[in-house]
Amino acid sequence: MACRTFLPPHPKKESTKVTSASPATARRMSRRGFSTLAAGTAAALLKPVPRVLARTAPSDRITVGVIGLGSRGFNLVDALLRNPHCQITAVCDVDRFHYRDRPWGTGPAYGRDPAAARIRESYANDRSGTAHRGLFVCSDYRELLAQPDLDAVVVATPDHWHALCTWDALQAGCDVYCEKPVTHLFAEGRAIAEEVRRRQAIMQVGSQQRSDPLFGRLVEIVRQGLIGAVRRIEVGLPSGYDRPQGSTQVVSPRPDLDYDQWCGPAPRLPLMAARHHRWWRGHRAYGGGVLMDWIGHHNDIAHRAVDVERSGPLTVEAVDWTFPETDIYNTPHHYTIRCEYANGITSEISDSHPIGLKITGTDGWVYARRGHIEASDPRWLKEQTKVSGRLPHTQAHVNNFLDCVRSRQECVAPPDIAHRSVTPGHLGYVSWTLKRPLNWDPDSQTIRRDPEAAALLSAVAYRSPWKPPQPDTTG
Repeated sequence: MACRTFLPPHPKKESTKVTSASPATARRMSRRGFSTLAAGTAAALLKPVPRVLARTAPSDRITVGVIGLGSRGFNLVDALLRNPHCQITAVCDVDRFHYRDRPWGTGPAYGRDPAAARIRESYANDRSGTAHRGLFVCSDYRELLAQPDLDAVVVATPDHWHALCTWDALQAGCDVYCEKPVTHLFAEGRAIAEEVRRRQAIMQVGSQQRSDPLFGRLVEIVRQGLIGAVRRIEVGLPSGYDRPQGSTQVVSPRPDLDYDQWCGPAPRLPLMAARHHRWWRGHRAYGGGVLMDWIGHHNDIAHRAVDVERSGPLTVEAVDWTFPETDIYNTPHHYTIRCEYANGITSEISDSHPIGLKITGTDGWVYARRGHIEASDPRWLKEQTKVSGRLPHTQAHVNNFLDCVRSRQECVAPPDIAHRSVTPGHLGYVSWTLKRPLNWDPDSQTIRRDPEAAALLSAVAYRSPWKPPQPDTTG
């Protein structure tokens, strides 16, 4: 049965100022103060779990737990291991060993056992000479969240778990780094963004292109007006799956895989390689396809460049969607989403464009993809970038999160902005389903004059006994 421990909000910024103690220590003091009250509830809901012993004094390092240990989870583990200001004290994955019978390519194994081995080996070789005295390893994320001295949680699960893991981590008093898209469903995104605001928590979304200097340069070129008034945005994303990406043979879960927990709040579909590790996003039960996998990158930069990070389009229409000829997946192979913004700006999010982002104005254009940038006037690329507001940001994305955990400043990729960046994708699915354009109110985040579309957008159905995040409406 799903369990929750409801803790009071994060302390206000002024209450975290403790003489001779770091912000991480202040947060631990706050959480320990609640431990007596929560002890009875926690004991009833979870079996006792051992307390993780940090390598150094609690005030020295931010303690981090990692949920989800696939490819992206390992990338984040490596980034955390390189940062001397944090300590991974707990890891969680429902599978001991991903790709034991690896059906695609070659490469490293993932899962909780390989992750634990990697972390222990890294800390054993640490030049500091201090011994790593404990790493808590589990298959149920609720046990990880019960660790008493946890400061922050990294969520690198499949999309259908993003909201619930993040929500429960916030309830446990933790700051959160969550992979993109920030949530699987639109209503989940609104709930998470509001809860982070209400608790004054720190949250970073893994839209790491916001920390890439090339994309920062594109944003500055547009914001400085070098291309003139913006007229058109082309957001190029990869195509979706056109055929099953692995075996479609239905199999029974291995003994070391908790498949029911892997499905969690989503429908429990028959287990097959084509819809499990790596390929799960092909089905709407678990992800939004390649569209929702990538929209949080390039469309996020587009919103940043034209300064609609906390706004959005006025109209959205999905056109020319095609789907694979298989019932294994139900996300589009080819897709186009047309948007209109204020000031006459039009946007087209499509796999028909080169992967990356091109913004065209009255005086020229600029285009960027990972590792490459070009412009109609090459001189723009050589000029010294002028800093406007928080731009440019070139710090490693994970390091920015950890620094903000200490400083209590907003991260470069906060959840409300990340939610707005993927909203055109959510609206695109609704538009395609109903075969009509949608009128969007970015201020209220509602579809105008279309109750049927509004109901589809706000729908959240969790498999019993899991329950969706329930925002506090008491004020």
